[in-house]
Amino acid sequence: MPFDRHWAVMHEASKFDKASPAWTPCNNFIRGAKAPELQAITVTGFEPGKFIELQHTNGVPFRFNPDNAADHAGFINWLAQFVPANRAAPDALVKAPERGMTDSNFPSISILNRASLRELSNKAGQVMEIERFRGNIWLDGLGPWAEFDWIGKTVRIGSVELIIRERIGRCMATTVNPATGKQDVATLKLLQAAWGHTDFGVFGEVIKSGRVSTTDTLEIL
Repeated sequence: MPFDRHWAVMHEASKFDKASPAWTPCNNFIRGAKAPELQAITVTGFEPGKFIELQHTNGVPFRFNPDNAADHAGFINWLAQFVPANRAAPDALVKAPERGMTDSNFPSISILNRASLRELSNKAGQVMEIERFRGNIWLDGLGPWAEFDWIGKTVRIGSVELIIRERIGRCMATTVNPATGKQDVATLKLLQAAWGHTDFGVFGEVIKSGRVSTTDTLEIL
């Protein structure tokens, strides 16, 4: 998807090779699982090639052009305030050619089910925000956890066809309230206790590109 995980922020202990950039596992970058305050950052404005504007719940907005290397140092300095002192500090804004820094080692699209989210919210005793899960596509009108039955199958959404490759194993980022940047729900423990796993959503790999709109339905091929 355009601009999805197009950039990543490597930390000072990262093994990402800036001289030969390529997809690198997520533990080489700063992320909400280790720095919860990052989860409270939202994009309030974006014009490709010109600027992106970021807002943190408890911080001053920051606007810069990620395509302009001269802007990177200011961005890294702004971001550092949201990373705990006991974690590796942000070091540089980087990208891999022709693909995003997805959590999977293959170029993936995350597909999530609102019915599953409602089930999880019921267990949590509060509404679980969709932003906790950083999904690319959210579906409704399905049964809870129906998405897990699609592994290995091909689906069509709009004019796009995807092979559903695997379930998404979740991390501590999902425990963080995106409005506050504070951990408030033991998401992984809830999933494990209620359903015997810590998965939420599925990864699909695009085999036929196209367009998806909010009114499209999913068809299993």
